[in-house]
Amino acid sequence: MDDTPRPVDPAMLTSLRRLVTVLTVTMIAGLLVIVALFVIRFSQMGTTPLVLPDRVTLPEGARALSFTQGPDWLAVVTEDGRILIFDPAGGEPRREIQVD
Repeated sequence: MDDTPRPVDPAMLTSLRRLVTVLTVTMIAGLLVIVALFVIRFSQMGTTPLVLPDRVTLPEGARALSFTQGPDWLAVVTEDGRILIFDPAGGEPRREIQVD
């Protein structure tokens, strides 16, 4: 067997270099598109006004732990393990859910 290395074809190296360059440019372009989509999406989220009632009256002795809003409801989680669902227009209570 002959252990002498064979010469490398310059045309193969040129095509390999072009392929690596194209793949690098594709990855950078894809990353830029993803970043642009994040920026566009998050900037649109801030344009929707948050409509909250002036006042939500909790039951006697209840203290709010967290708050969330759905399309047509408000929810307040209390320290004593209840979820209170309210009407967003007037803040009137709709439902109470006990969490064990």
